[in-house]
Amino acid sequence: MMVIMKRLSFFLILLFCTSLTNPPEADEIFYNGKIYTVDSTFRIAEAFAVRQGKIIAVGSNSLIKSYKAKNKTDLRGRSVFPGFIDAHCHFYGYGTDLKKIALFGSTSFEEILDTLKRNRNQLYMGWLFGRGWDQNDWKIKEYPDRKMLDVLFPDVPVFLMRIDGHAALVNSKALELAGITTSTKINGGEIILKDGQPTGLLIDNAVDLVKNKIPEPGDDYKIQSLLNAQQNCFEVGLTTIDDAGLERDKIELIDKLHKNGRLKMRIYAMVTCDSAGRAYYFKHGKYKTERLNVSSFKMYADGALGSRGAAMLTDYNDAHQHTGFLLKDADSLLIIAREIYQSGFQFNTHCIGDSANRLMLHIYKQVLNGDKSSRWRIEHAQVVHPDDFHYFGENGIIPSVQPVHATSDMYWAEDRIGKRIENAYAYKKLLKESNMLAAGSDFPVEAINPLFGFYAAVTRQDQKGFPEKGFQNQNALTREEALKSMTIWAAYSNFEEKDKGSIELGKYADFVIMHDDIMTMKASDIYKAKVFSTYINGEKVY
Repeated sequence: MMVIMKRLSFFLILLFCTSLTNPPEADEIFYNGKIYTVDSTFRIAEAFAVRQGKIIAVGSNSLIKSYKAKNKTDLRGRSVFPGFIDAHCHFYGYGTDLKKIALFGSTSFEEILDTLKRNRNQLYMGWLFGRGWDQNDWKIKEYPDRKMLDVLFPDVPVFLMRIDGHAALVNSKALELAGITTSTKINGGEIILKDGQPTGLLIDNAVDLVKNKIPEPGDDYKIQSLLNAQQNCFEVGLTTIDDAGLERDKIELIDKLHKNGRLKMRIYAMVTCDSAGRAYYFKHGKYKTERLNVSSFKMYADGALGSRGAAMLTDYNDAHQHTGFLLKDADSLLIIAREIYQSGFQFNTHCIGDSANRLMLHIYKQVLNGDKSSRWRIEHAQVVHPDDFHYFGENGIIPSVQPVHATSDMYWAEDRIGKRIENAYAYKKLLKESNMLAAGSDFPVEAINPLFGFYAAVTRQDQKGFPEKGFQNQNALTREEALKSMTIWAAYSNFEEKDKGSIELGKYADFVIMHDDIMTMKASDIYKAKVFSTYINGEKVY
């Protein structure tokens, strides 16, 4: 026994000496920080090491400093988080919108007209194209019409998209180019008439009648739009975005930019669920690279609450005999769901109203038939009937929500839906049923900064601190829950939890170094927190 002990002691001494003379190697170490790993125990570490774009060690300063590294970064006490994931946005659309006329924050239609007059030469493919108006923010909360647009711009087609993308105001020139007349009919949408004539206001599927007439920009424009969007996202700590609806040509352009190194953003691309997209990807299957994941389809079940296109079980409180509408009939949605399930793809459906949510939850249950591994998602899950929440947990359905919508809509939402507001934007209730939430922003409908959503989820207040006790504060999330919803739970919703979403051994070195600690700072200041630097694959991108 003594001989064995001596030999073991000699071996341990030899191993220790070897580790001193041949320490493990890293490309870069980061130490002296507060590392929120977001692992299964929500451990907070001091340091971590990166090699070849992956996390190779997480632990104490003394452990990580023992690594031989080309670069050593003293975090100086700053907090570090896994790279933020926006689980529902429109990255490509945001990029292309950057060069269009911004109408966000307008307080009246007259203000919009002034903005258009100042920017009348800022044409997009020959059209005067603006986005961002919201009549709910105006003193007179009524839809505008085309009369003044016709006076000011008789010969130039005008297309003004509402903030949510589910309504648009156009002028007579645009109606003419689209062939829209008093007799034009559309399923899953509405052409608003007054005195028998189109007012220029289009809802949901009617919007596409005009939008599809606007020429596509060239690749140079698209590429620059994607690069501009990427840079803006890096500045706010985003390292992965879920683009909720992309056609094949956009996905292939993104793949090309990834391969030539110009685009570094990781993208979970939901395929636009039209017949062409389904036919191609059903034939060719899923597509995954280190930075691009094409594993899902995005479908719209209904419209938006702000434009009264959300499908409700009973009348809107402020529009009697109107319940919104489905954008496709129920039979078609069921057939598509079955096809997607058989193809092995994930199905992600936009559902705002309680009727749309009920329908899709029932369809999901029927098609999945007990299979919880498919991770099908309900995008928004905005108004859910109290009898329907249980379908999420029972069928492994993931609510993909946008916390900032609650505080953007709270000023007028109750006017729309009355007592049903008690089961709207119910993130805590959804979390209790599903045990996770995937959180996004829906940008450009909202701002791209994920911390605005984090703040809204935790405080249920706008950035002026209204209301004092929070909007339906019983549905506020804890900071830990809010952080998980934009990191590890969002990664799970993308089938990517083994690659990202936490700072752990073997995962991509995607992380954010913050000036501020959003987990401990004063809650009212969270939205002001600033990113110090952003890394993807261990590369500093901001």
